Parts: sequence; C-alpha cells; structure tokens
Amino acid sequence: MRSRIVMLGGPGAGKGTQAKRMSEAYGLPHISTGDIFRANLRQGTPLGLEAKKYMDAGGLVPDEVTCQIVADRVVQSDCANGYILDGFPRSLPQAQVFQQLLVSRGEKVDLAINVDVTDAEIVTRLSARRSCPKCGAIYNLQFSPPTKEGVCNVDAEALIQRQDDQEETIRERLRVYHETTEPIIAYYEKQGILKTVGGTNSTPDAVFVKIEAILSAAETVR
Repeated sequence: MRSRIVMLGGPGAGKGTQAKRMSEAYGLPHISTGDIFRANLRQGTPLGLEAKKYMDAGGLVPDEVTCQIVADRVVQSDCANGYILDGFPRSLPQAQVFQQLLVSRGEKVDLAINVDVTDAEIVTRLSARRSCPKCGAIYNLQFSPPTKEGVCNVDAEALIQRQDDQEETIRERLRVYHETTEPIIAYYEKQGILKTVGGTNSTPDAVFVKIEAILSAAETVR
C-alpha cells in the first residue's frame, strides 16, 4: 500500500524526531525540508543563502522555493511506495498546491499526524537545542544531550545555539506558526485524514507509541 504521511505540529513539537522513527520502523523515506535547506546552506548554494534570510528571522521560506524542493524530491524512485513529509506543507496555499500536484498524478495524502505541544513547552525545548557547526549534528539538553557537555559526539567540535533556537526567535516562529501553518490542521481534518497525538509532558518514546497505535488502527502502513 502506498502511504503518504504529513507530519504536523509547532516548531519543536517533535514531529521531526517522530518522522525519523517512523521512517526506520516502516521503511518510508523521511523528507525534511529543514534538513534540505540546512544542507544547501552548508554547501553555500544559492537556495541555501536564500533560505537562510528567512530562517534566521524566524519566518517561512517562500512557497515557490519550498514547493520546488518538495516537487523534485517526491518523484525520486525511493518515494514510489510513499514517504513521510516533515516541515511541509507550512501554509494552506502550500497544502493546496501539493494536493493538486498529487491529484494530477492520481495520488493523495493518506494521513496527517499532528503532534500537539503547548507553546510554553516548545519555548523550553527549543531553547535547549544545540548544534555542531562542523557536521550539523543536533542535540537537546533535555532529551538527547551530548556525551560530554558542550561538545559534539561526532567530531568534538564546540556546540552552538543557532539563532533560530534563541527565545526571541522561537516566539516569532510560534507567532508565524499559529498565523500561517496552523490552518493546515483544519484543512486535513475536513478531509477526514487528521489524527492528533498529545506531546506535552511526554517523552519521544511515549509519543511514538501513540503514533504506532494510530498507524495500526488506520492500516495505512503495511
């Protein structure tokens, strides 16, 4: 069965973590626009530099840039049996354009999973994130700290706090999320494919158990 899954939730809600676990458990490619943007940024591509302007300010990368990335990605051979989208769509227009793209191919989104976490917890979580400027590895001082404090496990580089993980930027990201991205939840709910899992005060393991139950009940992934 082809399974196209969209992960929803505020910044730092844990949808990326859950998407990776789902990818490993069910053999579907995990497609993260954030990872793609950061890879392009590290490589100094024009796309990376364009995306950086918006990411650093806590805003959204323009639809035309994002949709082009995703459109190119989901036609690759490893997506033939489905995929898990993480960080896309981020606006109602993106969701509508993506649906039109799928319909034109005789396809559809099978399931949208919303990881629901309060704003207060999101601020706490993201403020605890640290990253390696050399290899790009990401840690969380709450859930997945480095083995040695302040140092990357991979290359012993000193960890940094990215600008988009600082509190002022996080609050701006949340404002943008509620205004621009949150309407997608209602969009998929009207289609009858939305499932919500509570993520506040929950460990990643506990959230994944809830997601596994949803997938089992929906019989979406085989």
